[in-house]
Amino acid sequence: MAEPPLSCDCFVSLPPGSRDDHVIFGKNSDRPRDEVQEVVYYPAASHPPGSVVECTYIQIPQAEHTHAVILSRPAWLWGAEMGANDHGVCVGNEAVWTREPVAAGEALLGMDLVRLGLERGDSARDALAVITGLLEQHGQGGPCREDPEPFSYHNTFLLVDRSEAWVLETAGRLWVAQKVSEGVKNISNQLTIGAEISTEHPELRSVARAQGWWDGEGEFNFSRVFSPENPPVRMEMAKRRYKGGTELLVRHDGSVTAEVMMSILRDKQSGICMDSGGFRTTGSMVSILPRDPGLPCVHFLTATPDPSRSIFKPFVFSESMTPVRMVVSPEFGPGDPARKQPRFQSRVDRRHDLYKAHQTALHNMETSPSEGLAVYEILRDLESQCLADILAMLSGEIPGEELGDLFFDCVDTEIKFYQ
Repeated sequence: MAEPPLSCDCFVSLPPGSRDDHVIFGKNSDRPRDEVQEVVYYPAASHPPGSVVECTYIQIPQAEHTHAVILSRPAWLWGAEMGANDHGVCVGNEAVWTREPVAAGEALLGMDLVRLGLERGDSARDALAVITGLLEQHGQGGPCREDPEPFSYHNTFLLVDRSEAWVLETAGRLWVAQKVSEGVKNISNQLTIGAEISTEHPELRSVARAQGWWDGEGEFNFSRVFSPENPPVRMEMAKRRYKGGTELLVRHDGSVTAEVMMSILRDKQSGICMDSGGFRTTGSMVSILPRDPGLPCVHFLTATPDPSRSIFKPFVFSESMTPVRMVVSPEFGPGDPARKQPRFQSRVDRRHDLYKAHQTALHNMETSPSEGLAVYEILRDLESQCLADILAMLSGEIPGEELGDLFFDCVDTEIKFYQ
């Protein structure tokens, strides 16, 4: 059996943790090292009554209206590791294990719940209600990687908008959530909510008491009650990463910017930027959510592995956007090994154009370090200039131009430099 992923990491900074009047969201997605992560955009849509939506494994009733979303996701599944919607909501998820057993059979993946929360939630609080409602109704479960060897887990989520953040932790169909109104916060592959509970599943405590995990007296500490007695090694190792991530955030408390968040996601010493055994950071995202609703939210996505060797490209929701097929993987229809039963009996090439160009660039960097490094340094300079221009636009120093093609232009430029 392949080595299981050690951790993913999600971060948020709300004023006064941020330097400016912005909420900053960041996430690294740590997945099997050969897994391709694509970036896909879906416009807002209306759906007729009685419609269903085909998630990764199961169908559920479709909402009457879905918001426009930008998603960074493993190319073989329906949901997403992280993403944002046109209402300024960002969501990311992490794997977690609890005393509640992982249910057998196929249900909603945590990554499906990320997408569903974004498509249906107008705010972080609304997305929380969407996810918990669907979790209670349909449950969570099913293979979480493109491999015939079973691997499933429960999920913890970070949900963020322009004014607040929510940490949502789950155990089967049970859940608990904590509101974060200011400062900095991060999550990893472990339960972190103790007694500071803002809202919870109505049967959470009665289940804990019936199972003998809590005596019903004194303080109810969710992480203490629901953490497994013998946690997997990966959860124990994640504690060090969670602590390291917290230390990085606290170090910059009061001065967090998008650039700072990118540097945290690129930090290899802490393990936040992961490259260990069969797993690595396969996609990264940073978002600037201005408190001023008159300003646009800006989302930066890599669409390539290892943020220390990738650049963050800005995306802004716009009524007219050029489709960016260069970061979208091929489709294989009903014959896709992820859709056929039994699943995952073969592999297909899911690499998109940017992924292939990035692979070639990394190979060239190994064979011709000076030339490869020069190209990378040019791209990082372009990233810095692009970020500086966006921050100047958000602060009113320069007029805002048409932003809908920013992501397309940056991806196109990156590929040309690699060639």
